[in-house]
Amino acid sequence: MRPDGRQPDQMRPFTLERNFAKFAEGSCLIQLGDTHMLVTATVEDRVPPFMKGKGSGWLTAEYSMLPRSGRQRNQRDLMKPNGRSMEIQRLIGRAMRTAVDLESLGERTIILDCDALRADGGTRCAAITAAYVAAFDAVQWMLKQRMLRKNVMLEPVAAVSVGISRGQEVLDLNYDEDSTANTDMNLVMTESGKFIEIQGTAEKEPFAVDVLGRMLKLGQKGIQELIAAQKEVLDYDNRR
Repeated sequence: MRPDGRQPDQMRPFTLERNFAKFAEGSCLIQLGDTHMLVTATVEDRVPPFMKGKGSGWLTAEYSMLPRSGRQRNQRDLMKPNGRSMEIQRLIGRAMRTAVDLESLGERTIILDCDALRADGGTRCAAITAAYVAAFDAVQWMLKQRMLRKNVMLEPVAAVSVGISRGQEVLDLNYDEDSTANTDMNLVMTESGKFIEIQGTAEKEPFAVDVLGRMLKLGQKGIQELIAAQKEVLDYDNRR
């Protein structure tokens, strides 16, 4: 049993709430245990200068943690993100660009703002999972505004953490597990089981290939559960 009583292959209780931010084109609040992330999607009818004239769209992300979202107060990113925030928002952007047909988006940009309201491990993974829901609704908004001719969202994408805690492979680490884990890994995958990103580090002891395989299998299980929840909250099959 883990510190919070879960089985090794058990996710923390989670919920996805669409349209949490009233004025955004798309938004989603994910509550994953004691990690709560709000993601809002904003549509701009333009692209960054480096994309101008290419006839293709763009998607980018910003990530931040509120000052008391964690156990200590962190400084606000007033001028520019710190190194950790930069790394995370680039990950979110990379992951979500695989979920959107950017060429069919036209010269428009979707901006995903990802804010940690409460952080207890796995914020980047929670952000990616909620970002798909927010982006999907932003695209639906564009369709209603007749900015698009078709749905440009591709297959669902979600993310989850896995690791080795107390000598055992576990799924969806909370902060207490993450801070003491021998290995910490973040997985981003599509519904069809393809990997978008694998971030993994052995903190103390190297891990073997068979251990990696078990962690990937655990991650796939968690991601399938998250994607099922995404599709349910989006009424995906009827809105696709």
